[in-house]
Amino acid sequence: MGRKRSRAWKYFYLCIAGFIIFSLLGCATMHEFKVKKDSQEKIQRAGELLGQGDYDGYLNINEEVLALLPDRPPGDEALFNIGLIYIHNDNPKKNYKKSLQMFKRLVHDFPQSNLVEEARIWIGLLEVIEKSKQADIEIEEKKKELTQ
Repeated sequence: MGRKRSRAWKYFYLCIAGFIIFSLLGCATMHEFKVKKDSQEKIQRAGELLGQGDYDGYLNINEEVLALLPDRPPGDEALFNIGLIYIHNDNPKKNYKKSLQMFKRLVHDFPQSNLVEEARIWIGLLEVIEKSKQADIEIEEKKKELTQ
């Protein structure tokens, strides 16, 4: 007569499998946490570069952060910073159109971000600037037509 087999080993194997799965998920979560922390440190370092007038360095670091985290924070902060650097008064590579694109992307990609309202304000201001530039161009063209 055979011995009745217990289900203890089945539960043991189930526990081992569960432990392996949770270990792997924990490693992935830890990696994401490290990437996020490193990105936040990069953004802080970028702020120091901005204070030194290194606009290209500031832009490059924020672009790195955005490449690492394009769909979650601090990617939203990187987008906002890129938008600001493109309209910074002392930046020799100022570009209102790129700035407008960054702010619109922030509003679209990060609707829950606390930076969205500020981005919308910048969008409104930049659209007014672009319209006034276009009006200035049209006025200059009319002047040229009248003087000819």
